[in-house]
Amino acid sequence: MSAPVVRAVGEAAVLIEFGDRIDAAINARVVALDRALAAAPPHGLVETIPAYCSIMLEYDPLMTTQAELVAAALALADSASATVIKGREHVVPVSFDPLDGPDLDQVAAQAGLHWEEVIAAFLAGRYRVFLYGFAPGYAYLGGVPPVLQLPRKPIAQRGHPAGSVIIAGPQCLITTLPMPTGWWVIGRTDLAILDPASERPFRFDPGDTIRFERA
Repeated sequence: MSAPVVRAVGEAAVLIEFGDRIDAAINARVVALDRALAAAPPHGLVETIPAYCSIMLEYDPLMTTQAELVAAALALADSASATVIKGREHVVPVSFDPLDGPDLDQVAAQAGLHWEEVIAAFLAGRYRVFLYGFAPGYAYLGGVPPVLQLPRKPIAQRGHPAGSVIIAGPQCLITTLPMPTGWWVIGRTDLAILDPASERPFRFDPGDTIRFERA
């Protein structure tokens, strides 16, 4: 297990990197440190922003120094690295009707599969929540089977509703807002992933796992 790399980000933030690729074991270290910082925040810590293989710590320079914050965070990282983080498992029903999965045929053609084989391969995958980003409630999932790992479309397309299940490369995402996307739209779920009125607006947490089933 490699030692984390620390980089300064401006005058009030640091980035702690545990690797440089999308990897469940690396992300587990990120999630473990994020939860350890939430449970015992160092003096002057303002916010944590976890990502695939790194976590950014924003701090108040009037309350602490970069060196003090880094020392406290790395001490927590050492103890948190031995912690096994077991997230919750969520079951997400998906409709693969042609209107809900308009790109199924194209994905099948590029993968050399029948569209039913695309659905079967997708449902056989085991997906992990790595991080939130880009838009409210956008949980980036890893775990797309290799046979379905296609590059993004060259041009984004408009008109995709909230709840669209989209894939690109090794990543999967369930949209929470109507917006254009260059990812492949293979289905749609009615499950609410984002609830802005709730005290807990996001359904998933980093480290959770997702199992898709046919609606």
